[in-house]
Amino acid sequence: MIRLRKIGITLIGLLLVTLLLSACGSNNNAEQNNASAQAETTDTTNANQPVNSEKAAFPRTIKDANGEVTIEAQPKKVAVVHWGYADSILLFDIPSVGLALPFTEATSTLKTASYKPYVDKHSEMKIIGENTQVNMEALLAYAPDLIIAGNAINKDILSDLSKISQTIVIDEQTTDVWSNWPALVTKFGEILGEEDIAAKYIADYNASLADGKAKLANLDGKVAFLQVRDKQAWLQGTNYTKPYYDGLGLKPPVSEKVDMTQGAEISLEGLVALDPDYIVLGYFNYSDKSMPAVTDEWEKVGVWNKLKAVQNGHVYSVDGQLALGYGPIGNSYGVKAVVDALSK
Repeated sequence: MIRLRKIGITLIGLLLVTLLLSACGSNNNAEQNNASAQAETTDTTNANQPVNSEKAAFPRTIKDANGEVTIEAQPKKVAVVHWGYADSILLFDIPSVGLALPFTEATSTLKTASYKPYVDKHSEMKIIGENTQVNMEALLAYAPDLIIAGNAINKDILSDLSKISQTIVIDEQTTDVWSNWPALVTKFGEILGEEDIAAKYIADYNASLADGKAKLANLDGKVAFLQVRDKQAWLQGTNYTKPYYDGLGLKPPVSEKVDMTQGAEISLEGLVALDPDYIVLGYFNYSDKSMPAVTDEWEKVGVWNKLKAVQNGHVYSVDGQLALGYGPIGNSYGVKAVVDALSK
């Protein structure tokens, strides 16, 4: 009986040890399962970030000027054949871009400091048009995945473009290419699956406008913007300088002879009659002073020194191709340059 009792006690002890080890194993498994669940939750959270989810959203169907178009895969080589689109397309993370330019490549803004970060991030860049003309042979050789065109500027070549590659035709009136680049950038984000990039750039730009407006809130007087060429100067209308008059809250000159919404060519005599408190000269020879500017001759004439802005040291020079352009990169440069000048 004693031996049986000892055997029983031993068995009970072994059973307790087994149960204890099993409980510890269950706890370890639970901890491991919890850790795995947390890791899976973290991975899922990261995977659902806007950049990844939006870029993976292909095929996608969008509306263009001619109806609905389905883009099967995110494009890697994109050609913009509308010369007003070059500025906006550079914002996006596309490996390769083809550009039609408003001027020649040699005289374009692509080599300026403002553009360099955007130009450098593309592994390939091809010029497929200059001086507003598309080079169809260069476009064909470039072999883009996708072509983005305008329904007005490119209307005569739309059928030819579609033979080269899938073509998205943007309604230029809806996007208002010349005075509302955020609409164009937003559309590009939709087409390319990079809505996050478009939204961030627009938000940052709007923040810079708000900051600049606050800095210039106490600026007293009228501000005139002139586009300065070699033999002519153009007073810029408020319709085409919205970042400065609407965005920064600057006051335009008042004239009975000039439609200030549209602007007009202006002579030195016309500028004297206008006599603004501040003058911002947008030079097209800003990067190459060997090229002439009409103001070179103006400054030799005595009447120039009678201008209030000249007498008070309120004449400022900016890069006209950038500041007085219509795209996001140029306008961003212009806002900073104008705020820096007028807040001194």
